[in-house]
Amino acid sequence: MKYLYRAYQLLIALPLGIIVTIITALITVIGCSLGGGHFWGYYPGHCWGRIVLWLLLIPVKVEGREHLGRSQSYVFVANHQGAFDIFLIYGYLGRNFKWMMKQSLRKMPFVGWACEKSKQIFVDKRGASSIKKTYDAARSTLQGGTSVVVFPEGSRTFTGHMGTFKRGAFMLADELQLPVVPMTINGSFNIMPRMRDGHFVCWHPLRLTIHPAVYPKGQGTENVQATLSQVYDTVMSALEPEYQGYKENPDQ
Repeated sequence: MKYLYRAYQLLIALPLGIIVTIITALITVIGCSLGGGHFWGYYPGHCWGRIVLWLLLIPVKVEGREHLGRSQSYVFVANHQGAFDIFLIYGYLGRNFKWMMKQSLRKMPFVGWACEKSKQIFVDKRGASSIKKTYDAARSTLQGGTSVVVFPEGSRTFTGHMGTFKRGAFMLADELQLPVVPMTINGSFNIMPRMRDGHFVCWHPLRLTIHPAVYPKGQGTENVQATLSQVYDTVMSALEPEYQGYKENPDQ
């Protein structure tokens, strides 16, 4: 069965996935260029995430959407198990949002272009002015009523376990007095561990757990640290037992 699935990936899923990715990027670029970036900056990517997982026959389970208010802007934070986190959140979170993503992703063919046109937030750490520009873009997005999604580990895990959470997303939520929504991703590491980028996909179910929002209980350093600690423990609590517990990520 493993080799039949690999043949399917090579002959059907991969070619169709490339075509769908290019078409999605072009639709996003054209739509955002003509206006209506709020719509075109999200819905093509939303459909793309679902189609990619459908092509690869990956079952998805989502828990906790009932915790989200209809008109509330959130800072969503999730563990970063693997590349398939992107398809899972884009396709199944069910909220219009902007990504906070690595500056290096600008270089991805078609995808980077679409992300730039749709005003995703690139995290640029090359200097104080670049960091300020990143936070200004995130602040503007949140104040405009759109949510943001952040991987506070900053990079994908090498082990399936969580590393440390960086403070940036929590400082932003504290400044704007917005709720932080913890999300736990399971299965992405099993599908394609970071060490196997570019290899065949391993079939495995994906699960996204959306936890209740953590609302600010004050403002300042103590609130930032308290929120970070609570969110970290909440995300960890829903991980599969084999990935429970902190392990250092040398890429952090």
